[in-house]
Amino acid sequence: MKKVLVTGGAGFIGSYVVDLLIEKGYTVTILDNLEPQVHKATPDYLNTKAHFIKGDVLSDADIQKALESASGVIHLAAMVGVGQSMYQVERYMKVNSLGTAKLLDHIITKKDMIKKIVVASSMSTYGEGSYRCNDCGKVMPPLRTESQMAAGDWELHCPTCHKQATPIPTSESKKQDCTSVYAISKKDQEDLVLTIGMAYKIPSVALRFFNVYGPRQSLNNPYTGVAAIFMSRLKNDHAPVIFEDGEQSRDFINVKDVARAIVLAYEKDGGNGLALNVGSGERITIKQVAEILAATLSKKISPEITGTFRNGDVRHCFADVSLIKEKLGFCANITFREGMKELAAWSEHQEATDSFEKAQLELSKRKLI
Repeated sequence: MKKVLVTGGAGFIGSYVVDLLIEKGYTVTILDNLEPQVHKATPDYLNTKAHFIKGDVLSDADIQKALESASGVIHLAAMVGVGQSMYQVERYMKVNSLGTAKLLDHIITKKDMIKKIVVASSMSTYGEGSYRCNDCGKVMPPLRTESQMAAGDWELHCPTCHKQATPIPTSESKKQDCTSVYAISKKDQEDLVLTIGMAYKIPSVALRFFNVYGPRQSLNNPYTGVAAIFMSRLKNDHAPVIFEDGEQSRDFINVKDVARAIVLAYEKDGGNGLALNVGSGERITIKQVAEILAATLSKKISPEITGTFRNGDVRHCFADVSLIKEKLGFCANITFREGMKELAAWSEHQEATDSFEKAQLELSKRKLI
């Protein structure tokens, strides 16, 4: 397994995985199409010790070339963007779902050579996180209705007694409930890899990433993670825009911790055949993210909390990380505040085009907000 193909290896997460693999003595091939929405040019951080192939997971010839000497695959290539996926349906399903299917077709022909597959899945496949009612115990509230959110009733309620439910860590046993095309495509990737892995006896692991942030994240792509979007706004002296009341919460994990989890999943057998959460286990509100980032950048800019909403948005979701700790011995090491300081320092020398309003216009035109 010392010869690894990393699809999407020039990207935000993939580049850190490549660096770590090379540091550990692996021979690495990168297959990446340098998606223009993410990359304006070939990134200068690309590890020169890796063999780089500019190619596409939708191209049989590119996949075949990239797999020539591989003994393992880490599949990270994907279109990323919950909102954009809702009006570029074919594009997302082609790249994420069909691209994974094509890759697996080629892996099947080399099944005796490929000893491991790790695929990137997403917390978005859960939909809402897990909840507990003080009176009724663990509950699965339905998604919030448009009329509920229009009335400013942001929290979820127990489906039995209708009291406000309390968010609790979301474990891998929670039923997946996709609320976006992006989430559906990520579930496809996860299901395809685990199914083919089981059928052909290729050890395979799916990793459900929570909200990943850190240096090398595109500051020009308005469909990237919320930390990078807020960073772009603040660097241009614009207020971060927050939907609802700002108290919705997520689990943020540093990209270096994520890269470490991926390599552990590749090297160890404990996660084989499983989908594992990759998160910090900590819950942070979106308002806190904006405030911490502004303070870290020494910007006296308060977030703009709009009270508007997007149908299908998740209120709370943070990871139960007990399974990945048990199976791989993984725990996140970098605190959110430490990670924000590193992100802010890196961003000082980065161009940041604030395209947030353009992206919101696309959603608004389609009445998605």
